[in-house]
Amino acid sequence: MGSKITITDDIRYIGVNDHELDLFEGQYIVPNGMAYNSYVILDEKIAVMDTVEVHFGEEWMGNLLEALDGRTPDYLIVQHMEPDHSANIVRFMDAFPTATIVASMQAFAMLKQFYGHDYADRKLVVKDKETLDLGGRTLTFVSAPMVHWPEVMMTYDPKSKTLFSADGFGKFGALDVDEDWACEARRYYFGIVGKFGKQVQALLKKASALEIERICALHGPILDENLDYYLGLYNTWSSYGVESEGIAICYTSVYGHTKEAVELLAAKLEEAGCPKVAVTDLARDDMAEAVEDAFRYGTIVLASTTYNMGVFPFMSDFIERLVDHGYTKRRVALIENGTWAPAAAKTMRAKFEGAKEIEFCENVVTIKSALDDTSRAQLDALVAELMA
Repeated sequence: MGSKITITDDIRYIGVNDHELDLFEGQYIVPNGMAYNSYVILDEKIAVMDTVEVHFGEEWMGNLLEALDGRTPDYLIVQHMEPDHSANIVRFMDAFPTATIVASMQAFAMLKQFYGHDYADRKLVVKDKETLDLGGRTLTFVSAPMVHWPEVMMTYDPKSKTLFSADGFGKFGALDVDEDWACEARRYYFGIVGKFGKQVQALLKKASALEIERICALHGPILDENLDYYLGLYNTWSSYGVESEGIAICYTSVYGHTKEAVELLAAKLEEAGCPKVAVTDLARDDMAEAVEDAFRYGTIVLASTTYNMGVFPFMSDFIERLVDHGYTKRRVALIENGTWAPAAAKTMRAKFEGAKEIEFCENVVTIKSALDDTSRAQLDALVAELMA
């Protein structure tokens, strides 16, 4: 998808692709880059939907001017104030001194905090269900607090049946790279939005009352086919349902003995007919993918060495991320290793105290240094429980 794409006769894409970024939000690996989406609605009056990240202001402005073809925009609609979407607001307002900013009250407060301006004489504050007349269409605003910031406002265009969804339905990856939507959208959702499932459910309820044929998010591709599929996934994710049958195994290992146990467990589960076993080394693999798998499947096995009378740091970090992101309605199995005082299982279980509706497997595997007949038998018992 390039900057010249025409979404409809009067809606144009003017976003940019970022292949310079190494970590999105300073924490998420983005091997295929990132898209910062922006749109312009060309009606009797012209509305621009959000800006882009600071380093791409010149490219974005060029895309905008080309789409305007000599016309002047009337409105800049700010749906989300994260800097990857708001960084060029001042540039826009300087370039078009007659334009008005349209945003929520909280967005204007953030605008002042980030950029030192609230454009008191050039702003229009809007609330949920309020409208903006562009002449040939009337936009309706949809408040979406905590999806995933409190000021978020989405925009619905009934003429084209388009929902401009802010960060909702977004994904990692630039738009000039061909990749599966669900994988990177799932990692994006659970890493960034996942804690706010209740708020996403409220948004989906609002969306169900709208006739939507197209979703234009601020990250990721324009969705204009099979919308039931995307809406269905968002419903599953935000209700913390199980998306796929299988088991995720996440482990840490110092000298390879815990890893050996995990590999044996994975092989036994596959032999027993488990449809999918997803294994992650928390010290070496992408932690965000481990979080994604933990939410995707209904069961997770955590295997860790005992470390400083507790649990290995990567495992501690991982469990904290799960709980912080609202981990719930899942079954958890524990494997621990310790040469003289195994304590990892007890520590891991305690770390889930802030999570709701967690079912712990009865069988706990305890390895003392390396696998032996006793711990192998415990693994067999765990497999039987997991596959029952």
